Amino acid sequence: MMSSRATWRSSELAARLEITDRSVRRDITRLRALGYPIDSVTGPFGGYSLAAGSQLPPLLLDDDEAVAIAVALHRIAHRSSASIADGALGALTKLSQVMPTSLRDRVAALSSVVVDIGSASNRDVEAPGEVESLMSLAVACARSERIRFDYRSGDSTESLRHGEPFRLVSAAQRWYLVAFDLDRHDWRTFRVDRISRVRNNGARFQRGDVPDAATFVAEGLAVNAYDRRAVVRVHAPLPLVNREIPPTIGITRVDPDNADHTLVDIGGDDEWVARFVAGLGLPYEVVQPASLKDELRRLGRRLIEANRRQKAQTTGDH
Repeated sequence: MMSSRATWRSSELAARLEITDRSVRRDITRLRALGYPIDSVTGPFGGYSLAAGSQLPPLLLDDDEAVAIAVALHRIAHRSSASIADGALGALTKLSQVMPTSLRDRVAALSSVVVDIGSASNRDVEAPGEVESLMSLAVACARSERIRFDYRSGDSTESLRHGEPFRLVSAAQRWYLVAFDLDRHDWRTFRVDRISRVRNNGARFQRGDVPDAATFVAEGLAVNAYDRRAVVRVHAPLPLVNREIPPTIGITRVDPDNADHTLVDIGGDDEWVARFVAGLGLPYEVVQPASLKDELRRLGRRLIEANRRQKAQTTGDH
């Protein structure tokens, strides 16, 4: 209540909590002893207010808030510099210590099955998955238990899926479940924000050969999700190209004909791919398709023409 508005009168607190004014004063004293900086405001409009303190007092979090903070700290720890990562892991450890056992087990399960494949792109920014589904899937992955869940595809088709969950992959602002689909007898990727009503049937499973979850999801996002694919040879070594091209944009590999060059597979229409490679800042050549070369030429002509007009207008102004 103290954090929900600026000031509370003692009589308001007593009425809301159905206690006496004396009990309000006693509870305020107890909160101050716990470290909450509660000020007393005198006068006709006075009461109690929660002020900013010099130390962080105990935090009151519901389950969803605690899990959301734990998820955020986990992602920060895997995407930041060493000093920030250490701070995030330290905070996550402290948070886990004060969680109820059931909640702590769910967060531990999440930490054990999450794989991160890095930075965002303008093609994969969406709302994050629901916390409840995420945690249920994490527990099923950690325990190797079969699940059923409702799934909504990209064209809004609803279906019931039955699978053996393996890993949760974090890519930009999306979460993906990598699981073996028992009805289709193959590995599949599912967007967590499209999953609902996760049911664990308690059946354990053992699986031998498993995919590299990060590569499996990255290939799906960068290439397999598109009808068209381009191959570009970048005249730079693989480590440098990997710093410039996120795994959710392109699949990279060393050029077998030249170890100092990198081949990149990129999915998407010619116009999008042309704009992306033109902005790389690294020398490149298109291997395929020929239509991408034509699109790059058109893009180049448009850029030249736009700058020619701009130069003419600037000259005319003078």
